[in-house]
Amino acid sequence: MRKPRDFDAELKALEEKARELKTRKVQQLGELVIATGADQLSTDELAGALVAIAETKDTAKREAWAKRGVTFFESRSRRVAPASQRNPRGTPAQPGSPQPPAGGTGSQ
Repeated sequence: MRKPRDFDAELKALEEKARELKTRKVQQLGELVIATGADQLSTDELAGALVAIAETKDTAKREAWAKRGVTFFESRSRRVAPASQRNPRGTPAQPGSPQPPAGGTGSQ
């Protein structure tokens, strides 16, 4: 006979996983702010810049920012890790971890 599913336990496990993912995302965003030097900006400046970037629909600008971000991560990767351990995004690869955004970050 089949054992009944414990929906409460499954829901609790999913909620915990969601909390862990959110915590990891917040940590990675903080690390990105520090790595780019954006932590030198005031909170208002940083928030304003991020709002402007998020609202930008100009494809050419977004592509330019994405290219600049790739260049940033590639240059960091060369300085930090030996060639055999390089990650083109500049962040440690972790199984099941989300990749950093491909575009929309940086400034120009």
